Amino acid sequence: MDVNEVPQDPKNFKGAENLKKLMYATDKDGKYTGVVSSGWEAENAATKQAWDDVDENLAKTEAQVRAGELSPIAYYMEKNLMELSLLAKYVGKWQWQVKRHFKPSVFNNMDATLLQKYADVFNITTEELKSFGK
Repeated sequence: MDVNEVPQDPKNFKGAENLKKLMYATDKDGKYTGVVSSGWEAENAATKQAWDDVDENLAKTEAQVRAGELSPIAYYMEKNLMELSLLAKYVGKWQWQVKRHFKPSVFNNMDATLLQKYADVFNITTEELKSFGK
């Protein structure tokens, strides 16, 4: 792709108006050079759709936490774009144990040390973790 052909379609989602990405294109001498691009329409549409899905899943999880169906751990895992396996590794637990911590009855009886591990992973305080949805 020639330097003058690098797409410059502005993004239209979630604070990405000023984001640029580095792409490589050939200059007038045929050598590769870095060119800043604001993206291209197809990529922007796919990215927007993916973020819309993330937002929808997060809203569903938040509603379940507020309804007392899930613990805040499930919400913060979703918010941080983590999967169960990754969260389990971060807190040093088996996946089945973390999944069990999604139950409000189990979460409400967790000790301070374990709550602190989760809070550290999510980069929040234990108070924020415990008071979510209340």
